[in-house]
Amino acid sequence: MFTGIVTDIGKLLELEQQGDLRARIGTGYDIAGIDIGASIACDGVCLTVIALGDAPQNWFDVQISAESVGATNIGGWSVGKRLNLERALKVGDELGGHIVSGHVDGVAEVIAMHREGDSTRVTFRAPHALAGFIAPKGSVALNGTSLTVNEVEGTDFGVNFIPHTQQATTWGDVAVGDRINLEVDTMARYVARLRDWAQQ
Repeated sequence: MFTGIVTDIGKLLELEQQGDLRARIGTGYDIAGIDIGASIACDGVCLTVIALGDAPQNWFDVQISAESVGATNIGGWSVGKRLNLERALKVGDELGGHIVSGHVDGVAEVIAMHREGDSTRVTFRAPHALAGFIAPKGSVALNGTSLTVNEVEGTDFGVNFIPHTQQATTWGDVAVGDRINLEVDTMARYVARLRDWAQQ
């Protein structure tokens, strides 16, 4: 379980297909505090640490199944890519964002960007099956970042990125056409399920 508050920007150091895809991610985290088997959200995807090292910099390895590659933007990852990282939530931690599972629902596309004062407004296009879960002033997780939706029109929705968010995450790198990991709000998913159940 995560909050969508990014705490490090990692760098993809290695990618290797070994049956499953194996990735090595450089990090600023103190690896002495990471256990093998720990969960770390990497661009919003909950991945399990399978190895750790500290040369030439701190790094951890994760193993990524074909299912995860197919359901996310991981198929477009390449060495050198910067990734939003978040350690798993601990009991007593501050919940600064919203409840995020790290189970990506689908991939959205950046379709427009423009400046609004010091901030940047980004418009995304969600898969049709997920658009109904996205509401104005509701929460979404995009590449692992907890964000507030400003407006929704059909399958398109807008998010405003303040300078701090762009600097503290990889959102300063975003460009039109980028494919973005999208996780809809858990509460919206349960509301939809209860509605569907009530109609049966």
